[in-house]
Amino acid sequence: MQHFIDNLNFNLIILRTEHGDAAPTIVQINHAAANLLGYSENDPINQPLERLFATPNGLSLWQEAIAKITDTNSENSFEAELITKRNISIPTLLSVSAIPSEAANKFTDSILLIQAIKPGNDLFAMRRVVEQSASAMMITDRTGRIAYVNPKFTELTGYSSCELLGQNPKLLQSGKMSSKHYQAMWNTLITTGEWQGEIQNKNKNGNVYWVYESISAIKNTTGEITHFLAVEEDITHRKEVESALMESEKRFRQMAEMAGEWLWEQDPKGYYLYSSIAVKQILGFSQEEIIGKHYTELLTAQDKKTQTLFAASHQPFYALINHYQHKNGQQVLTESTGLPIINAEGELVKWRGVDRDITARMQFQDALIDSEKRTRLIIESSINAIVLMDSYGIITDWNHRAEKMFGWLHAEAVGQRLDELIIPERFQKAHRQGLYDFLQTGDGPILNRQTEQVAMRRDGTEFPVELSVSPLKLGNVYIFSGFIHDISGRKAAEQQIRQAQVNLAIAQNEIKIAQQIQATLSPSAAIKSNKFEITGFCLPANKVGGDYYDYFFRNETQLDIVIADVSGHAIGPALFMVETRSAIRAQNNHSATPAETLSVLNSFLFDDLNNSDYFITLFYLQFDINQQQITFANAGHPTPLLLNQVNDRCKELDAEGLILGIRKEVFFEEKTLTLAQGDVILFYTDGLIEAENTNQEFFGLERVKSVLRQTAQQTPQEIIEALLLALQQFGDRTAFDDDITLMVFKCR
Repeated sequence: MQHFIDNLNFNLIILRTEHGDAAPTIVQINHAAANLLGYSENDPINQPLERLFATPNGLSLWQEAIAKITDTNSENSFEAELITKRNISIPTLLSVSAIPSEAANKFTDSILLIQAIKPGNDLFAMRRVVEQSASAMMITDRTGRIAYVNPKFTELTGYSSCELLGQNPKLLQSGKMSSKHYQAMWNTLITTGEWQGEIQNKNKNGNVYWVYESISAIKNTTGEITHFLAVEEDITHRKEVESALMESEKRFRQMAEMAGEWLWEQDPKGYYLYSSIAVKQILGFSQEEIIGKHYTELLTAQDKKTQTLFAASHQPFYALINHYQHKNGQQVLTESTGLPIINAEGELVKWRGVDRDITARMQFQDALIDSEKRTRLIIESSINAIVLMDSYGIITDWNHRAEKMFGWLHAEAVGQRLDELIIPERFQKAHRQGLYDFLQTGDGPILNRQTEQVAMRRDGTEFPVELSVSPLKLGNVYIFSGFIHDISGRKAAEQQIRQAQVNLAIAQNEIKIAQQIQATLSPSAAIKSNKFEITGFCLPANKVGGDYYDYFFRNETQLDIVIADVSGHAIGPALFMVETRSAIRAQNNHSATPAETLSVLNSFLFDDLNNSDYFITLFYLQFDINQQQITFANAGHPTPLLLNQVNDRCKELDAEGLILGIRKEVFFEEKTLTLAQGDVILFYTDGLIEAENTNQEFFGLERVKSVLRQTAQQTPQEIIEALLLALQQFGDRTAFDDDITLMVFKCR
């Protein structure tokens, strides 16, 4: 063993530490170590190790290293100066390793490896720098496997060097940074050989930390990248401070936005850098409109010169009264405080200040100067009764309105108990108890709020009032001011409104009944036979309308068809429609022609229509079922359309005749036509063709004819539905300004 040790090229000493003895003893030394220290091979044997240390702390460093000898995660090397036999100090790097022994219960053997540090040895200097660096350092190979970490890196990450060596740095990723970030970092590193930035990592305990990382590529002599060196500075505290600062800034901004005061910052020249949102309320300008403006642009002419002097002085100012020009031209008064922000060199960085709107306060102060002159005038001219009472319930003031409201003169009322003078007897006890409770507890249920009460006049009559009572403490006593408003008129109006609401509900119900009755007056169903088919539809513009259509058998061979339109579309026209229907149905048993029927109707309705300023348009047609002939007359109604499917042409069934209710005597022309199989007649009111769209265009007769031609092969009901659909699409709505009535007759 001795021969093996002696032949080693490096310096080696074997030490033995007896149990119970803290100082080790040299038991062997090889040739290299003896030559380094200037001893013969046997000189140091059985000598204490501390004899070789140039300074007393050398043994302490050895003891610290030997204490960690079994910890594979700890560094067992240390630097110390050794002393030669000739008392020359040698800087060395010492490494300690344990020697297994069967006599471990008696003593412990260890190996001390000595490496001399020559002056100017850059490698050792660099090692010392890296090992003692306050920055965490890591070296990886080109594939990213960790090849080296310094003590600061293990301290920062919580991992030992053994746990990190051979691992990929992904082990430290927090998972809170995107893969794109790491990919961009790697691309930059490969392309440029350098990368710098902030990284969020996670240590062994799972705690997140931030580092500012600088990565450099290490290249060989041929320029190929062999390793990467990463230097990390722990910036976790800085990030926490930044986060706290941002949160503080956010809170400041929020408080500034919520405050009713205008907070601002200006650059050294007086241009606004920041403005809180309160400027909108105070000056009418938005924040965006304020930023970049010079503060003098907002001042009135009287303040521009004087306020410029304050800014130039670089001195703080307090409670400075400013006269601003509001965006709407009004003058606004503020109380302004400003502080200059000075840097370490004594230079003005910016101004920071706050403006408080005191326009109302100043106006109040100005008004207060004249208040003593006006108080009595205001009180006396008030539309409310104003009554002042002391804490004993005694009236101390009584204005002119109170005299008129209650019937007591000022001289009669002052000095009297309020409850006995104007409060009905049944409420007086509650009033006195309420006053007592307030004086004892400060709690008054009806104070500082508006309530409705019952008051009493001098003659004993009671009436409703609106009462507002406010307590005011003067010194150690209270006075109470009461504002009393007679609401008898309002109560009567409210009663009238309630009655009107009842009447409206009744009227609405009556309209509903009228609507139901009107609906029953129209034919309940279509008439279908092997000779013809007819049906109709009415769309009133209001709850009830003035349009009317009807078809009924006068006898077995004759069908009467009528369509009418009373001017307007409300209750009045609806009543005339009912009257017209009744008059027409009354002629059912007479063999009257259409022209004769219109003459009778005009005579019958003329007086009623003339007196009410209404008129009626009406078209009357009789269909001879056996002869397939129609006879018709017209009283100014829109002419129905007869569509012949053979030639696909629409003919207007026109006949001379004035509308009903204009003249007492009217001639009505009567015409007769023979129908062919498949002929279709469309009856309509002017609400159809005069319906407007959003461009104020009429639906018009040509659109009606077009739809009629397209649907002539369909049933009357389907033709009506097609017309209504086309009308709704044209006007983009389902309700219209006028009643719309459609009736379709089809000959089979």
